[in-house]
Formats: sequence, structure tokens, C-alpha cells
Amino acid sequence: MKRMVMAVAFAAVCSFAQWGGNPGGFGGQQSGNDKMEYSEKFADVNYVGDGKGYHNMDIYLPKEKKDSYPVVIHTYGSAWSMNNYKGSADLNTICAALLKAGYAVVTPNHRSASDAIYPAQLHDLKAVVRFVRGNAEKYKFDTTFIAMSGFSSGGHLSSLVATTCGLTEGKSGSVTVDLVGDLGEFTSFSTCIDGAVLWSPPTDIYTMNPINNFMGSGTYEGAFIGAEREGNKDKWMVASSPYYASEDDPPIILFHGTSDQIVNKEQSQELYDSLKNHNVVTELVSVQGGTHGGSEMYVAENLAKAVAFLDQAREAKATAVLPPSDTVKQDTSVTDTSVAGDSIPPAVGDSLTRIMVSQASLAPIRLQGDRLVAGTATEYGFAVVSVDGALAWRGSFRGSLDLSKLPSGVYAVIVKSPSGAQKSLKFFKK
Repeated sequence: MKRMVMAVAFAAVCSFAQWGGNPGGFGGQQSGNDKMEYSEKFADVNYVGDGKGYHNMDIYLPKEKKDSYPVVIHTYGSAWSMNNYKGSADLNTICAALLKAGYAVVTPNHRSASDAIYPAQLHDLKAVVRFVRGNAEKYKFDTTFIAMSGFSSGGHLSSLVATTCGLTEGKSGSVTVDLVGDLGEFTSFSTCIDGAVLWSPPTDIYTMNPINNFMGSGTYEGAFIGAEREGNKDKWMVASSPYYASEDDPPIILFHGTSDQIVNKEQSQELYDSLKNHNVVTELVSVQGGTHGGSEMYVAENLAKAVAFLDQAREAKATAVLPPSDTVKQDTSVTDTSVAGDSIPPAVGDSLTRIMVSQASLAPIRLQGDRLVAGTATEYGFAVVSVDGALAWRGSFRGSLDLSKLPSGVYAVIVKSPSGAQKSLKFFKK
């Protein structure tokens, strides 16, 4: 506790300077990037376009040059109290391992609790996800796989990005919060991600042991939410990721030390249990004797587990999006669009890798105006995938499904019947 307090106090006195060198508290010695190997670095890229330092990020590309790279967005820990800490975002440990494994690494700043209360910080990170999708060609991002990673409060924010895919609002009792925001110029892009690695994260901040704010009154959580816990349960619940866990969440792995002196290990256990209850691919790694940001958390074995978990998530997504070739055939007959009279722009439509139709019979499924129409009372499962491979929406429907609220873009909607028959249609949403 004292070590973290000293770290936070020192950084605050230095006006959010990019401090490092402390062996604990924020993930080991993080000053500089002497262990990082990269081919190119783009520093202080503003992902919102407002010129604010708290909306800057750094982009690192792997040393081995390729046409494109899968992406991991890694967010620093700071008890939500720092707005310019990307230079100390576990660069020599987590980020170095991700770069070595071939992932492009993005390390963003975000607004602190002093700048704005929740959900501003979540809006910041979702703007980063959209920026990555909107700038794929410029920075060689392979946007078919975008993952989040984060330590401590950065892990908390990353867990919220992972569990709120497809949700526009968070509601608890009389409290409603916007979960998406409108920052930046790429608001039509999806904020969904494909995996997450969480290091020592708070997840349900309502149930965790609160951290006294030694730089002010109350707790760090209270400053982040804008209200202390007593009498404000709903405000704290809408900032807690286990509350949002659902079956369409991406694969998530959690690392937590058994001797964590800042965030009790039960925090990771709670999110893990919620994900398991919804059949989400997840893993919880208990690090014996691990402390909050201690070097024992970042041993080679744990870093390798994190990389392997993301690699497996990439492989699983590729398998799920592209059905086996011996059970499907290419669909060349679909001409429906979301608006009658429109056609899919050839260049964009062609970039959809495969649009498939199963050989098994399936009740008539068609696109009519802004709706997907089944024509029967059967309940169908569906998944809407954007042109870059991101999951935009998933669920079930009867009769018809309203697609009008989707942002503009090219999509594939995959429909599955109770018997397992599957059909995919492509459409252009104006």
C-alpha cells in the first residue's frame, strides 16, 4: 500500500510526468523502452483529433516487418489518476513480449478522474479501438484481430471494453450511462474487440476493498465515479464489468497475484466466474506470492501464457468466421441490400473474404429494406460481422430483425437455425 501511495504521490507532484524505475506498484521498471524491439514507433498520435495530451497514444510495430499486424491496445495502471502515463505502460514487460510475438502495440493515454468522471475513460479507450480500425492501412493494422490489455485500473477499463460490445447504455436502477461515446472521426466503426489480457484488475469496484485517496479526500474509486460508495450502488455497478458479462464476450485471460496488496484477488475471480457462467472462453492464472505490479507477475512463463492465449483466440476467430470448405459453397446469388435500389460497391464488397451459404436447406432468409426477414416463427441465432471481421452484433430473433441502427458500412449477417443449418448474406448499410 505504502509503495503505491508513494508512486502516485511522486507522479502527481511531477504533474503527471512519465515516471518510472520503481520495482513495484506499476509493473516493474518501466522508464524507457530498452527491452522493446520494434521496427517503427509513432509517438503522440492524437486519437480524437482535439490536440489534448490525454488523448495521445504511442504505436509500436514489431521488429519483423510485415504487411500488417494484429493489434493489442495496452493501458497503464494509475488508480484512474493519471492522464499522461503511456510512457510507463509496462513497456519492458508486457509490451515487449507482445511486440516480440508479432503484435502491433498501442499504448494510449486517457483522461484521469481529475479531468472527467466515468464513463469518460471508457469513451477514450473505445475511441482508440475505432481509431485503430479507421487507420488500418496507414499503420499496418490487421483489424481482423484487435485485443485489449491492461494493468490494474487499465485492466479494469480494458475489461469494460471487452464486456460491453454491442451495448450503447449501461443501466442499474435509476442510473443510465453512455457506454460508447462520440469521440473522434471514426464513430461509425465498431468498438468490439477479439480478446483481452487483464493484469491484477479491479472488476467489480462495488465489491472491492476501496483505496483511500491520499492525494485528496475519499477513495480513488469515488473520485473515478464522482460519488463515494455509500448510497450510490447503481453508479458503481454500471462501472463494473462482471455486471455486463454475456455469452458474446471475447476470450479473456486474467493474471492476479495471491499476495496483491492493492486489489484483492477476488476481483479477478468474480469476473472469471461471471464469464464462465456465460460460457465465455476464459482463464484465471493465480500467481503464487504475486504482488500488485511486482516482478513475479511478469516472469517469462506468464508472458508466454498471455501471448499463447491471444494466439489461440486469433485462430478460433478465423475458424468461426470462415466455415470449412467441404460443408459450404460460395453464394453468388445474393443481391439484397439494406436499402432497396442500392448495390454493394464492388471494391468494398470484394474485400469480404468469403460470403457463404450452407448446402443444408434453410427456411427463406432475406434482406428487406432495413430488416432481416425469416418468414417463419422459428427462433434463429445471428451474428453481424463488419467488413474488417469485427463482431458488431450477436443474438437471436423471430420473424424479423431491425438492422437500421447499425452504423454505415458493409456487413455479413450469419443466420443459424436450431438444427445447425447456416446462411450468410452480405449487405451495405447507408
